[in-house]
Amino acid sequence: MRTTPAQLLEQAWRALGGDPADRAHITLTGPEYTLSSALPVTALAQASIGVVALAARELGAARGTSFAAPVVLDSRAAATAMASDRHLRLAGRPLVSMHPLSRFHRSADGWVRLHGNYPHHRAAAFSALGVDSVDAAIDALARLTGTQIEELLAAHGALGFAVREPSEWAAHPQGASIAALPLLELTRTTVGDPWSLRRDPAPAAGVRILDLTRVLAGPTGTRTLAHLGADVLRVDSPHLPENPGEYWDNAFGKRSTLLDLRDRTDRARFDELLSRADVLITGYRTDAMAALGLDQNTLGARHPGLITAAFNAWGPGPWINRRGFDSLVQGACGIARIEAGERPDPGALPTQALDRATGYLLAAAVLRALTLRLADHRGSRIDLALARTARWLTGAHAPDEPEVAEPYDPAPYLTTTDTAVGPLTHALPPFELPGLPAAWADPPTPWGSDAPVWRTA
Repeated sequence: MRTTPAQLLEQAWRALGGDPADRAHITLTGPEYTLSSALPVTALAQASIGVVALAARELGAARGTSFAAPVVLDSRAAATAMASDRHLRLAGRPLVSMHPLSRFHRSADGWVRLHGNYPHHRAAAFSALGVDSVDAAIDALARLTGTQIEELLAAHGALGFAVREPSEWAAHPQGASIAALPLLELTRTTVGDPWSLRRDPAPAAGVRILDLTRVLAGPTGTRTLAHLGADVLRVDSPHLPENPGEYWDNAFGKRSTLLDLRDRTDRARFDELLSRADVLITGYRTDAMAALGLDQNTLGARHPGLITAAFNAWGPGPWINRRGFDSLVQGACGIARIEAGERPDPGALPTQALDRATGYLLAAAVLRALTLRLADHRGSRIDLALARTARWLTGAHAPDEPEVAEPYDPAPYLTTTDTAVGPLTHALPPFELPGLPAAWADPPTPWGSDAPVWRTA
């Protein structure tokens, strides 16, 4: 029997340590299926967004805001938000596209999924395979097994993984590591300075968040926190390119600055920002953060009371320091085979649902950690992974009950905002709270265009 949105919502809220009685504070409405899939993606959308609404309401109440009515979350609003990149338009033109290397390819023993949307990842893949074009790469992949491709690409910093059956992933050392873990972890850490937030209708108003994330999962979470009032400052390296579509889709309400954390002057600026931050969110590999002294253990010791949230593709296990994206996790953990059904070639979820759901879970965990910090001034450590979210989704699989979406008009869940690059049509936040605007208070600023300072003294 298919798992319902309410059941997944209860599972996620329990994983966050929320009060079960709070479930009464949200009403789920709309068509049963809004995203066609072999897996319960509509339920995943409503559940992952729903726990954000519950956590935002909880934090608002802790700050003295009274909420008379439950939050209403419509499945059409949730589906539009989960697929926001598909709806993004700049002056009527789509912004998001995939490079030809970023798809399924035949290997000597099956299929592999590669990712080459960024120039440096494409260059690494071509170098690993000894080729200089996509066609030549496809020929080279067909002569190698999936495991050979995984190891070869990983050794060169490129991204590609074999497509596995769910049973193969369960037997794989990385899959077994994830199977032993909860959906997410929120662990309390040290006591910091006395901490409070003034009463405000925006639950996260006055909270300073440093955002060291890229692509979809982290930026989805931080755009959500920005809508709820947080001062979110995204920090990127000036040496890593960004895809315009992914940036503009997720930049609402936030500011963007460039700092090279290996440069002494820029690192000093970053450390000053960090000394006044309430939350640090990172989406880079664990070893990369440790090399910069920004791993969670070090941060917890140096900054008592700080809330740190870290996620990556694979989570703890032998692949903890491997790069990864949503589409690659779908292939490796069995989702691509489930979505294929009876077809011989792999399938895919109707949207980057692992990224989006992980991002919303991230936002919910940060909000819960802020509520807890108000009570006892202690920090928190939050750990998530795309592969953990994938396991949550596949665990709800009902093989004989695929979702066939009911067509709906997304227009009521979209709006157009004037930006520095032109009119941008985009998804609205998927739920409303009293006192919050229907959309983000601030339009997105161009990538890297903001000063590395907090808005308030």
